[in-house]
Amino acid sequence: MSSELAATYAALILADEGVEITGDKIHALTTAAKVELEPIWASLLAKALEGQDVKALLTNVGGGGAPAAGAAPAAAAGGDAAAAAAPAEEKKEEAKEESDDDMGFGLFD
Repeated sequence: MSSELAATYAALILADEGVEITGDKIHALTTAAKVELEPIWASLLAKALEGQDVKALLTNVGGGGAPAAGAAPAAAAGGDAAAAAAPAEEKKEEAKEESDDDMGFGLFD
């Protein structure tokens, strides 16, 4: 196991237990796991996670950023207009996908 991975696991263990994440605690856990980790790396990781809710970071992985470009104007137009626009958009996308199937050849032909 790499020392970076061990330090990350140590930080996750501390967060799971609800204990404050500090460089000393990360270093103590990695030492107990018999993984050599320089104290500077433990303190850098602790500083990076300082003030962060690690559990919230884990649950929001890949949560995406900004909404789709068409979503903002549709929402501004009103609830009924947005509801009507969404199915129409989906039908257009489905038509594009279906047209790809009629190219005359298959993957294993």
